[in-house]
Amino acid sequence: MTIIGEGAAASAPRPHGLRRDAIGLREVLFQSITDMAPGAAIAASIPAGAALAGGSLPLSVVFALVACLLCAWCIGLLAREMPAAGSLATYAARGLHPAAGFLVAWGYVLVGWLIPPLVLLQLGFTTASTINSEFHGYPASLWWPWSLAGAVIVLAAGYYGIRASAGLGTILGLSEIAVFLILAVFFVAHAGAHNTGQVFTTRYSPTGLTGVIGGSVFTLLAFGGFEGAAPLAEEARNPRRTIQRAVLLATLGIGVLYVFTTYAVDVAYGPKGFTAFATETGGASWVGLARSLYGLFWFFVFLAIVNSTIANANAGVNVSSRTAYAMGRIGAFPRFLAVVSPRHRSPVYSVGAAFVVTVAVTLGLGFGYTPTVAFAMVGTGLVIILVAIYILMNASCLGFFARRRAGFNWLSHLVIPLLGIAAFVPAWLTAAGIKVFSFVTPLAPPLSYMGPGVGGFMVLGVICMIYLYRTRPRTITDVGLVHLDAVELEEATVERS
Repeated sequence: MTIIGEGAAASAPRPHGLRRDAIGLREVLFQSITDMAPGAAIAASIPAGAALAGGSLPLSVVFALVACLLCAWCIGLLAREMPAAGSLATYAARGLHPAAGFLVAWGYVLVGWLIPPLVLLQLGFTTASTINSEFHGYPASLWWPWSLAGAVIVLAAGYYGIRASAGLGTILGLSEIAVFLILAVFFVAHAGAHNTGQVFTTRYSPTGLTGVIGGSVFTLLAFGGFEGAAPLAEEARNPRRTIQRAVLLATLGIGVLYVFTTYAVDVAYGPKGFTAFATETGGASWVGLARSLYGLFWFFVFLAIVNSTIANANAGVNVSSRTAYAMGRIGAFPRFLAVVSPRHRSPVYSVGAAFVVTVAVTLGLGFGYTPTVAFAMVGTGLVIILVAIYILMNASCLGFFARRRAGFNWLSHLVIPLLGIAAFVPAWLTAAGIKVFSFVTPLAPPLSYMGPGVGGFMVLGVICMIYLYRTRPRTITDVGLVHLDAVELEEATVERS
């Protein structure tokens, strides 16, 4: 790489980039926490595994926690070496191949685009059904105004920059965690003599270990987004240390919360009949149990779910906008996505693009099917691409440190990545409906449409990549360099062209 002299560099106009040193460990930590949406996950994603794991669901959560910690360890190691807004794309480019980096970026932007529609659909139908249950004159089908209101809140937070966006995420994240933690303590106290450690064995699983493993696939979905801090590397103070700590702390901390809350609701409801605890509404749910045991406390659970959806949508926009910004900066994506507001230092067009996609997907699928079916469809597509990316992150960790040779650690750089890959394969097969294991059920329409849909989006990415390889090959190579400062990268690109 040719370096421009100091005088030339000093005379060149400095482009508007993201705001450096804008946020610390707290805000970065809550980016990962809210990207996991703990409130919504505790109320909906994790209970979905009860149909398979039954009263042994807490053991399934432990399995999922171990799998995600393995991947978080690998991502943390890579973030320490390559702090970048390009994050996972940069890791794949340097650990595997620049082409893999481009495709990870392509897929990870899709992840960031799908998260807001997923949770804002949940916000819409949860709010509408809750109001309808209290005031029957309100139509339960009038869900969409609440989804749009959430989208506008997230758009405003993204426009005003990372400080506003991360601050919102911190407040909402603390609120939802506090509500479910307090209620879980109440549940444990209510269980009294029925508290038992046997829920961490296969005793209450209808099909033994198979059911526990099947249930862990659904609980893995609750951890999706633990890596969400990584795209904020260029806006964080001391990113080499901060990002690694945030990813690991968020995974471990929220994982422990998931284990405790799942245990609490299991023993309070009764592990023998816990296979019925698989819905978000009605008596066999967090809201229903809170209503029956503690009356008005159900309202705080409802608010925590609402908080969680908005916080998760906000975190998803942060992910997609920063990844699109990093790729637009090097010309791998349209360059307008790298335009930054001079005042707020936010990637305004990337944030705007996320808003447009959010509204289109939310209303398009929500009206085309129903909001609950649309929720399941978006969630299926999200998991297909996200789990595939997690597998690639483990492989990237192995590849990156194996190439360096010096300082290679067989445990951190070989054993842990391989275990991480093995742990995520069942989740990917389940999301894709590929029946390799007994607990995998082939998907029925319209959920089965999401596999070809995601596949088509990735094929389009391959076509774009081939076009760039033929017209501007260095653009693909630069995916591995997006951890450099904007000015350094621009200078390097100019000198090579």
